[in-house]
Parts: sequence; C-alpha cells; structure tokens
Amino acid sequence: MSLNPKRTVAELKELRELTADENGAQRVAWTDVWQKARKWFATKLVGLPIEHHYDAAGNNWVTLRGASEKTLLIGGHLDSVPNGGWLDGSLNVLAGLEVLRRFATEFKGKPPVTIRLVDWADEEGARFGRSLLGSSAFAGTHSIAADRVRTDKDGVTMEDALRRCGVHMDHFPEAEKERANAAAYIELHIEQGPVLEKLGLPLGVVLGTKGVERHAITFHGQEAHSGATPMKQRKDALAAAAGKHSDAVCTMGSLKTFPGIVTAVVGRCEATLDQRDLDAKVLAQMYREAQDASKRFASEEKCTVEWSRIWSIEPIPFYTHLVELCDQAVREISGSSHRLPSGPLHDAAEVSRAGIPTVMMFVQSLGGISHNKIEDTREEHLEMSVAALDRLATKTVDWILKAN
Repeated sequence: MSLNPKRTVAELKELRELTADENGAQRVAWTDVWQKARKWFATKLVGLPIEHHYDAAGNNWVTLRGASEKTLLIGGHLDSVPNGGWLDGSLNVLAGLEVLRRFATEFKGKPPVTIRLVDWADEEGARFGRSLLGSSAFAGTHSIAADRVRTDKDGVTMEDALRRCGVHMDHFPEAEKERANAAAYIELHIEQGPVLEKLGLPLGVVLGTKGVERHAITFHGQEAHSGATPMKQRKDALAAAAGKHSDAVCTMGSLKTFPGIVTAVVGRCEATLDQRDLDAKVLAQMYREAQDASKRFASEEKCTVEWSRIWSIEPIPFYTHLVELCDQAVREISGSSHRLPSGPLHDAAEVSRAGIPTVMMFVQSLGGISHNKIEDTREEHLEMSVAALDRLATKTVDWILKAN
C-alpha cells in the first residue's frame, strides 16, 4: 500500500458528509457530533498494526511501534468551530493517517522509529473559549482551576461536559507522559489566510506562531441624555474607545456599550483587543503603544480606562533545522517554497513549548477563508500537501536516526 493522497481527499469528503450540515462543519469538541467523528476515525484504523488509546486529556493517539523508541509525532484535530470548514484540523489528521499507512506498509509494520499520530482534543476552544486544551495538557501548560468553571452558552461547565465524554480534568497532568521519547513533531494545516494564494504557491513553510496579547479594555464615562448633552460637555466612553491604533496584526473583536440605548450617552464601553506578532519585542511595543493610546483617548474624552489581561502566549519560533527540512520537502514536491509566520494559534505551538523540535507546513486556502462553510483548497493542492507531509516525515525520520 503506497501513499495515496486521493484517498485522503475522499476521506475528508466522507467526514464532511457525516458531520456537516447546510451551514458547515459541526464537530465542536465535547459534543455528540465530535464524538461521532472520532468513532468514524477509529474505523479507518482497522487492520493497521497500531495501538490506539485516549490519554487523560482526551487526546486521541495512534501508535505504530518502530525499531527505535524515538518517536516522530504527527498531529492535527478533528474538532471544528460551529458552521466551520471541511479542512481545518481534519486535513492534518487524515493526511497524517495516510503517512502512517505508508510507513506501516513500506516497513512491514516496523518503521525505523516509532510513528505516533495524535488527534488533539479541543484545539478550537469553540464551546468554552479555551483553545489548545488537549495539547496544553500534553505540554504541562494547562490551567485546570480557571478552565473547569468555564461555561458554554447554555450554562454547562467545562468540567461537566468533559466528564460526560469520560475525561476528568483533575487527571490532565497524566497526559504529560505522552511526551516520552518524542523526538520531533510535524503538522500540516491549511493556511487560513491569503498569502500563498496571492503568491500563486500551493505550499508554504511555517516559521512559527505569533505571540498573542489579548486584553479587555473598559472605558468609563458618564451617562447622559443624548439629545440634551452638548458634544463638548460629554464624557462619552464609546468616543474614547474609538481612537485609532496601529494597523499591525491587531483586532478589536468586540465592543459593548452601556446602558446601550440610543437616547443615552455611553457611560461604559467594554472592548477586547487581540495583538499578534512573531517578534516578542515588537509585540511588547504594540502592547505599550495601545495602552498609551487608550489613556490618551480616555483623557481627551474626560473618561478613565482600565486594562485586564484575558490571555497571552509568547511567540513560538519553530525548530530551525526542521524548518529547513520542511522547505526542502515543499520544494521537491511543488517546485518552490515560501516561509511565513502563522497568525492563528495551533497545537504545534504547545508541543514546541514542551521542548520538542517542531515545524508546520501550510497548504493554500482559497480566498484566505477559514472557519466558514466556504473554506476550500484545490484538490490538487490537497494531494500535493499529503505528498509533501510524507516527504517531510521521511526527512525527519532520517534526521532523528542520525541525531541518535
């Protein structure tokens, strides 16, 4: 059984048929549809010379034992956002499965090193707002106390939802033992952005994931009648929030005003700010500049401002030698390559934080669209990405053997 990228595309379509509706993919973690997707995936393992288990954080592991205990990890995630796309996360898993099949066949069930495929639990954080949940447990960067009390839109706690799926949050630290003998981690992903398409390239090499500073910003003004209060005498919290900031990778993702009626000047405005960059110094400068600007805007409107951190993660540059190997693999399959950072976060960042040499590969996204039912990639590019991931896996195995 040689590598068959067309089978990966067919399996992606099969998964879409099983777990999507007219609005898109519905494989939200810790739901029945997600569990259905995982049961379907288990059927694809029948007949392979593998071991299969779930760890203490719900991560789904498929292990092909090799002549050496040194291990190549290949990862992805089957969960999606609500009304999501057919490729985000699932391409990684099913392409990884195809690579594992090829190793199993070529080496008659005993490759030179151990190959492990992992379907991470709850990469998206769509239901409870906590992304990279399973991989953070693996890496030892979990935040159990804060996470267990998170609730979904129906008031269900994360702890209860996970328990329903057989996962107990107190046992998360046990997932760290899965790191044993891990020598490298590789991951394929759709780009989720427009860069590769604009360059006319099918594949790209990921330099690392951008750091994130995510804050809640609250401007306090004074409520007053909107018709009777002159503009110059207002303490308008929304006007304070409307000041301009740098056009770097920054997003004011939500804005809430209080009391929220058309006849009242805004007394309180709550905003969220998401800032990202691959350079820690640049990210820190962006954060300082945003704070300074918010204080200036507040002062101009005779308001006050408060900042509180929601979440942050440092920039994660990927392992230099694996970036080189990935570049070689991409060039050999597609004829050219481009190196770029990832704005979205991925499980690969948590694996890298655990000290495991890591790299990612991107495949072009049509229109740069993701987290949407129209998310798409040309089938010939999907097939090329499977071949390139396989080529990278071979190169990485050779590197592991030489290094040990």
